[in-house]
Amino acid sequence: MRRRFLLPLLALALTSCHHALCAQDVDVRGLIPDLALSMTDAATGKPVTAADYQGRVTLLYFGYTSCPDVCPATLYNLTRVESRMGGDAAKIRILFVTVDPDRDSPATLARYAALFGPTVSGLRGTADQLYRLAQRYRVVYAVTKAPTYQVTHSSAVYVFNARGQAEFIIGGLESGTPDLDGIAADLQQVTQE
Repeated sequence: MRRRFLLPLLALALTSCHHALCAQDVDVRGLIPDLALSMTDAATGKPVTAADYQGRVTLLYFGYTSCPDVCPATLYNLTRVESRMGGDAAKIRILFVTVDPDRDSPATLARYAALFGPTVSGLRGTADQLYRLAQRYRVVYAVTKAPTYQVTHSSAVYVFNARGQAEFIIGGLESGTPDLDGIAADLQQVTQE
């Protein structure tokens, strides 16, 4: 009898902890490791770690400044999401990690990140730092320098809560019709936890 009573309560407690995500977001709680990084902030030239972003919802995105379409569309759509969040947008930090540090100098990366607003930080690292970070989050990227310079990379945005724990991945922000309202609602939920 007691077991039949406790199981429904446990199920109710677990389902009420988190709301259903919009179709564009994929729940990764417990599947992706906590936020951990060691990079350099392009604007300040100072080293940063995950501890520098504690207390904020952190969005992690890998790209490069010469990207003709996916990166600028993703970052632009993230600014559009922020505009739908009102005051909760101040609780967010977007980390744009370059996968092309040979061409993305600190000055270039800082200027590019600033184009998308004050919540976007351009980060760069050594080849080893970038490799370890990409490997940690299973991000695929490649830079081919010959015969023509070509860069490829994954386009997902990783969302970590204020404690640095993975919450969900946003996909498809480079598309022409992302669910900006749904993504904003999902991010607001995380900022209020």
